[in-house]
Amino acid sequence: MTDLPLDQVRTLLAVVDEGTFDAAAAALHVTPSAISQRVKALEQRTGRVLLLRTKPVRPTESGEVLVRLARQVARLERDAYAELGLSGSGEPTRVSVAVNADSLATWFLRVLTRVPEELRLYFELRREDEDHTAALLREGVVMAAVTSSPDPVPGCSVRSLGRMRYLPVAAPEFAARHLGGPLDQVLLDLPVVAFDRRDDFQDGFVRRLTRGRSGASALRHYVPTSEGFVEAVAAGLGWGLVPEAQADPLLRTGRLAGFAPGRTVDVPLYWQQWKLDSPALAQVAETVTAAAAEALRA
Repeated sequence: MTDLPLDQVRTLLAVVDEGTFDAAAAALHVTPSAISQRVKALEQRTGRVLLLRTKPVRPTESGEVLVRLARQVARLERDAYAELGLSGSGEPTRVSVAVNADSLATWFLRVLTRVPEELRLYFELRREDEDHTAALLREGVVMAAVTSSPDPVPGCSVRSLGRMRYLPVAAPEFAARHLGGPLDQVLLDLPVVAFDRRDDFQDGFVRRLTRGRSGASALRHYVPTSEGFVEAVAAGLGWGLVPEAQADPLLRTGRLAGFAPGRTVDVPLYWQQWKLDSPALAQVAETVTAAAAEALRA
Protein backbone atom coordinates (compact mmCIF):
# COMPACT_ATOMS: atom_id res chain seq x y z
CA MET A 1 0.00 0.00 0.00
CA THR A 2 1.31 3.43 -0.97
CA ASP A 3 1.70 5.84 1.92
CA LEU A 4 0.33 9.32 1.52
CA PRO A 5 2.78 11.94 2.85
CA LEU A 6 0.79 14.19 5.15
CA ASP A 7 2.73 17.29 4.11
CA GLN A 8 1.56 16.75 0.55
CA VAL A 9 -2.03 16.11 1.63
CA ARG A 10 -1.99 19.26 3.77
CA THR A 11 -0.59 21.20 0.81
CA LEU A 12 -3.46 20.01 -1.38
CA LEU A 13 -5.91 21.23 1.26
CA ALA A 14 -4.20 24.62 1.45
CA VAL A 15 -4.44 25.06 -2.32
CA VAL A 16 -8.16 24.22 -2.27
CA ASP A 17 -8.87 26.49 0.70
CA GLU A 18 -6.78 29.41 -0.58
CA GLY A 19 -7.90 29.07 -4.19
CA THR A 20 -4.51 29.46 -5.89
CA PHE A 21 -1.01 28.02 -5.68
CA ASP A 22 0.43 31.45 -4.86
CA ALA A 23 -2.02 32.02 -2.00
CA ALA A 24 -1.34 28.53 -0.62
CA ALA A 25 2.40 29.26 -0.76
CA ALA A 26 1.90 32.44 1.26
CA ALA A 27 -0.25 30.60 3.82
CA LEU A 28 2.32 27.81 4.25
CA HIS A 29 5.35 30.15 4.04
CA VAL A 30 6.94 28.28 1.13
CA THR A 31 7.49 29.13 -2.53
CA PRO A 32 4.81 28.57 -5.20
CA SER A 33 7.25 26.17 -6.85
CA ALA A 34 7.32 24.04 -3.69
CA ILE A 35 3.53 23.96 -3.64
CA SER A 36 3.40 22.86 -7.28
CA GLN A 37 6.01 20.15 -6.70
CA ARG A 38 4.14 18.72 -3.69
CA VAL A 39 0.83 18.59 -5.56
CA LYS A 40 2.45 16.97 -8.60
CA ALA A 41 4.19 14.44 -6.36
CA LEU A 42 0.88 13.57 -4.71
CA GLU A 43 -0.79 13.18 -8.09
CA GLN A 44 2.00 10.89 -9.25
CA ARG A 45 1.80 8.86 -6.05
CA THR A 46 -1.97 8.37 -6.36
CA GLY A 47 -1.99 8.10 -10.14
CA ARG A 48 -4.84 10.57 -10.36
CA VAL A 49 -5.43 14.20 -11.27
CA LEU A 50 -6.38 15.84 -7.98
CA LEU A 51 -6.91 19.47 -8.95
CA LEU A 52 -8.60 21.30 -11.79
CA ARG A 53 -6.28 24.21 -12.55
CA THR A 54 -9.08 26.77 -12.71
CA LYS A 55 -9.40 30.10 -10.90
CA PRO A 56 -10.01 29.33 -8.14
CA VAL A 57 -8.70 25.78 -8.31
CA ARG A 58 -11.20 23.01 -7.66
CA PRO A 59 -10.60 19.45 -6.49
CA THR A 60 -11.51 16.57 -8.76
CA GLU A 61 -13.57 13.71 -7.34
CA SER A 62 -10.32 12.00 -6.28
CA GLY A 63 -9.07 15.30 -4.88
CA GLU A 64 -12.19 15.64 -2.76
CA VAL A 65 -11.33 12.32 -1.08
CA LEU A 66 -7.90 13.62 -0.05
CA VAL A 67 -9.23 17.03 0.98
CA ARG A 68 -11.67 15.27 3.28
CA LEU A 69 -8.81 13.14 4.64
CA ALA A 70 -6.75 16.27 5.32
CA ARG A 71 -9.57 17.90 7.26
CA GLN A 72 -10.17 14.72 9.26
CA VAL A 73 -6.49 14.40 10.14
CA ALA A 74 -6.45 18.02 11.28
CA ARG A 75 -9.50 17.35 13.45
CA LEU A 76 -7.87 14.31 15.07
CA GLU A 77 -4.64 16.21 15.66
CA ARG A 78 -6.48 18.99 17.47
CA ASP A 79 -8.33 16.47 19.64
CA ALA A 80 -5.07 14.68 20.47
CA TYR A 81 -3.37 17.94 21.46
CA ALA A 82 -6.31 18.79 23.70
CA GLU A 83 -6.24 15.39 25.42
CA LEU A 84 -2.46 15.60 25.95
CA GLY A 85 -2.67 19.13 27.31
CA LEU A 86 -0.09 20.38 24.84
CA SER A 87 0.29 23.98 23.76
CA GLY A 88 -2.51 25.22 21.58
CA SER A 89 -5.10 23.00 23.25
CA GLY A 90 -6.79 26.06 24.71
CA GLU A 91 -7.72 27.35 21.30
CA PRO A 92 -11.41 27.06 20.38
CA THR A 93 -12.39 24.29 17.99
CA ARG A 94 -14.27 24.98 14.75
CA VAL A 95 -17.14 22.64 13.90
CA SER A 96 -18.44 23.08 10.36
CA VAL A 97 -22.01 21.90 9.70
CA ALA A 98 -24.28 22.10 6.66
CA VAL A 99 -27.90 22.78 7.62
CA ASN A 100 -31.02 23.41 5.55
CA ALA A 101 -32.68 26.82 5.89
CA ASP A 102 -35.90 25.55 7.49
CA SER A 103 -34.03 23.71 10.24
CA LEU A 104 -31.96 26.84 10.89
CA ALA A 105 -35.14 28.90 11.19
CA THR A 106 -37.04 26.51 13.44
CA TRP A 107 -34.97 24.27 15.71
CA PHE A 108 -31.28 23.94 14.88
CA LEU A 109 -29.88 27.19 16.30
CA ARG A 110 -31.23 26.28 19.75
CA VAL A 111 -29.07 23.16 19.60
CA LEU A 112 -25.90 25.21 19.68
CA THR A 113 -26.79 26.75 23.03
CA ARG A 114 -26.95 23.27 24.58
CA VAL A 115 -23.41 22.28 23.69
CA PRO A 116 -21.31 22.49 26.89
CA GLU A 117 -19.29 25.71 27.00
CA GLU A 118 -16.24 23.95 28.39
CA LEU A 119 -15.75 22.26 24.99
CA ARG A 120 -14.85 25.70 23.58
CA LEU A 121 -16.44 25.09 20.20
CA TYR A 122 -17.38 27.62 17.59
CA PHE A 123 -19.64 26.78 14.69
CA GLU A 124 -19.39 27.52 11.01
CA LEU A 125 -22.82 26.85 9.54
CA ARG A 126 -23.31 26.44 5.82
CA ARG A 127 -26.89 26.92 4.66
CA GLU A 128 -27.84 24.45 1.97
CA ASP A 129 -30.95 22.60 0.83
CA GLU A 130 -31.36 19.31 2.67
CA ASP A 131 -31.15 17.46 -0.65
CA HIS A 132 -27.71 18.95 -1.32
CA THR A 133 -25.97 19.11 2.08
CA ALA A 134 -24.44 15.66 1.50
CA ALA A 135 -22.40 17.12 -1.36
CA LEU A 136 -20.58 19.39 1.10
CA LEU A 137 -19.69 16.31 3.16
CA ARG A 138 -18.33 14.52 0.11
CA GLU A 139 -16.22 17.56 -0.75
CA GLY A 140 -14.84 17.74 2.80
CA VAL A 141 -16.16 21.29 3.23
CA VAL A 142 -18.11 20.35 6.37
CA MET A 143 -17.67 17.63 8.95
CA ALA A 144 -21.39 17.08 9.59
CA ALA A 145 -24.71 17.83 7.91
CA VAL A 146 -28.46 17.76 8.35
CA THR A 147 -29.56 15.95 5.20
CA SER A 148 -32.57 14.20 3.68
CA SER A 149 -30.45 11.28 2.49
CA PRO A 150 -30.30 8.08 4.59
CA ASP A 151 -27.41 6.81 2.45
CA PRO A 152 -24.13 7.62 4.19
CA VAL A 153 -21.48 9.57 2.32
CA PRO A 154 -18.27 7.48 2.13
CA GLY A 155 -16.40 7.83 5.40
CA CYS A 156 -19.49 9.09 7.26
CA SER A 157 -22.00 7.67 9.71
CA VAL A 158 -25.70 8.45 9.60
CA ARG A 159 -28.50 8.54 12.17
CA SER A 160 -32.16 9.45 11.86
CA LEU A 161 -33.30 12.76 13.38
CA GLY A 162 -37.04 12.66 12.68
CA ARG A 163 -39.47 14.18 10.19
CA MET A 164 -40.11 17.85 9.47
CA ARG A 165 -43.77 18.37 8.59
CA TYR A 166 -44.87 20.95 6.02
CA LEU A 167 -48.36 22.38 5.64
CA PRO A 168 -49.87 23.74 2.40
CA VAL A 169 -50.99 27.27 3.32
CA ALA A 170 -51.85 30.66 1.87
CA ALA A 171 -53.01 34.07 3.05
CA PRO A 172 -56.75 33.90 3.98
CA GLU A 173 -57.71 36.41 1.27
CA PHE A 174 -55.67 34.51 -1.33
CA ALA A 175 -57.29 31.22 -0.31
CA ALA A 176 -60.81 32.66 -0.38
CA ARG A 177 -60.27 34.20 -3.81
CA HIS A 178 -58.42 31.39 -5.58
CA LEU A 179 -58.68 28.08 -3.74
CA GLY A 180 -62.36 27.25 -3.93
CA GLY A 181 -62.18 24.70 -6.74
CA PRO A 182 -60.50 21.28 -7.16
CA LEU A 183 -56.87 21.63 -6.13
CA ASP A 184 -55.56 19.45 -8.96
CA GLN A 185 -56.90 22.12 -11.33
CA VAL A 186 -56.62 25.47 -9.56
CA LEU A 187 -53.02 25.02 -8.38
CA LEU A 188 -51.79 24.66 -11.96
CA ASP A 189 -52.25 28.37 -12.62
CA LEU A 190 -51.95 30.01 -9.20
CA PRO A 191 -48.91 32.04 -8.09
CA VAL A 192 -46.61 29.96 -5.90
CA VAL A 193 -43.69 30.86 -3.64
CA ALA A 194 -40.42 28.91 -4.03
CA PHE A 195 -37.14 29.16 -2.15
CA ASP A 196 -34.91 29.36 -5.22
CA ARG A 197 -34.66 27.96 -8.73
CA ARG A 198 -33.60 24.53 -7.44
CA ASP A 199 -36.65 24.31 -5.18
CA ASP A 200 -39.15 21.84 -6.65
CA PHE A 201 -40.87 21.06 -3.36
CA GLN A 202 -44.14 22.73 -4.32
CA ASP A 203 -43.95 21.08 -7.74
CA GLY A 204 -43.77 17.68 -6.07
CA PHE A 205 -46.88 18.48 -4.04
CA VAL A 206 -48.84 19.40 -7.19
CA ARG A 207 -47.55 16.37 -9.08
CA ARG A 208 -48.93 14.13 -6.36
CA LEU A 209 -52.31 15.86 -6.63
CA THR A 210 -52.36 15.57 -10.42
CA ARG A 211 -50.92 12.03 -10.51
CA GLY A 212 -47.82 13.29 -12.24
CA ARG A 213 -49.54 15.30 -14.97
CA SER A 214 -48.14 18.68 -13.96
CA GLY A 215 -46.08 20.62 -11.46
CA ALA A 216 -46.88 23.99 -9.89
CA SER A 217 -47.52 27.11 -11.93
CA ALA A 218 -44.70 28.84 -13.79
CA LEU A 219 -45.86 32.04 -12.08
CA ARG A 220 -43.65 31.82 -9.01
CA HIS A 221 -41.87 34.13 -6.62
CA TYR A 222 -38.37 33.19 -5.43
CA VAL A 223 -37.68 34.11 -1.79
CA PRO A 224 -34.36 32.57 -0.62
CA THR A 225 -34.77 32.78 3.17
CA SER A 226 -36.99 30.64 5.35
CA GLU A 227 -38.44 33.59 7.26
CA GLY A 228 -38.90 35.59 4.05
CA PHE A 229 -40.63 32.65 2.40
CA VAL A 230 -43.22 32.49 5.18
CA GLU A 231 -43.77 36.25 5.06
CA ALA A 232 -44.23 36.14 1.28
CA VAL A 233 -46.95 33.50 1.63
CA ALA A 234 -48.63 35.39 4.51
CA ALA A 235 -48.52 38.59 2.42
CA GLY A 236 -50.53 36.90 -0.33
CA LEU A 237 -47.88 36.60 -3.03
CA GLY A 238 -48.76 32.94 -3.53
CA TRP A 239 -49.31 29.64 -1.80
CA GLY A 240 -46.50 27.50 -0.38
CA LEU A 241 -45.50 24.61 1.84
CA VAL A 242 -44.44 26.00 5.23
CA PRO A 243 -42.84 24.10 8.14
CA GLU A 244 -45.39 23.23 10.78
CA ALA A 245 -43.42 25.07 13.48
CA GLN A 246 -43.63 28.30 11.48
CA ALA A 247 -47.16 27.82 10.18
CA ASP A 248 -48.96 26.95 13.44
CA PRO A 249 -48.63 30.38 15.14
CA LEU A 250 -49.81 32.15 11.99
CA LEU A 251 -52.70 29.75 11.54
CA ARG A 252 -53.82 30.46 15.10
CA THR A 253 -53.72 34.23 14.57
CA GLY A 254 -55.42 34.04 11.17
CA ARG A 255 -52.48 35.31 9.10
CA LEU A 256 -52.37 31.99 7.26
CA ALA A 257 -55.06 29.55 6.19
CA GLY A 258 -54.68 25.88 5.39
CA PHE A 259 -56.32 24.74 2.17
CA ALA A 260 -55.64 21.01 1.81
CA PRO A 261 -56.67 19.22 5.02
CA GLY A 262 -54.87 15.94 5.51
CA ARG A 263 -52.34 16.63 2.74
CA THR A 264 -49.29 17.42 4.83
CA VAL A 265 -45.79 16.59 3.58
CA ASP A 266 -43.20 14.98 5.87
CA VAL A 267 -39.50 15.26 5.04
CA PRO A 268 -37.23 12.81 6.89
CA LEU A 269 -34.01 14.36 8.17
CA TYR A 270 -30.75 12.63 9.03
CA TRP A 271 -27.51 13.60 10.74
CA GLN A 272 -24.41 12.58 8.83
CA GLN A 273 -20.89 13.13 10.15
CA TRP A 274 -17.35 12.01 9.62
CA LYS A 275 -16.45 8.67 11.20
CA LEU A 276 -13.97 10.09 13.67
CA ASP A 277 -13.29 9.33 17.31
CA SER A 278 -13.66 13.03 18.08
CA PRO A 279 -15.08 13.99 21.50
CA ALA A 280 -16.22 17.38 20.21
CA LEU A 281 -18.04 15.94 17.20
CA ALA A 282 -19.56 13.16 19.31
CA GLN A 283 -20.94 15.71 21.80
CA VAL A 284 -22.43 17.82 19.00
CA ALA A 285 -24.07 14.73 17.49
CA GLU A 286 -25.65 13.74 20.81
CA THR A 287 -26.91 17.27 21.38
CA VAL A 288 -28.38 17.53 17.88
CA THR A 289 -30.09 14.15 18.15
CA ALA A 290 -31.66 15.01 21.53
CA ALA A 291 -32.91 18.40 20.30
CA ALA A 292 -34.30 16.90 17.10
CA ALA A 293 -36.27 14.34 19.12
CA GLU A 294 -38.03 17.27 20.82
CA ALA A 295 -38.56 19.43 17.73
CA LEU A 296 -39.32 16.94 14.95
CA ARG A 297 -41.91 14.26 14.47
CA ALA A 298 -40.85 10.67 15.06
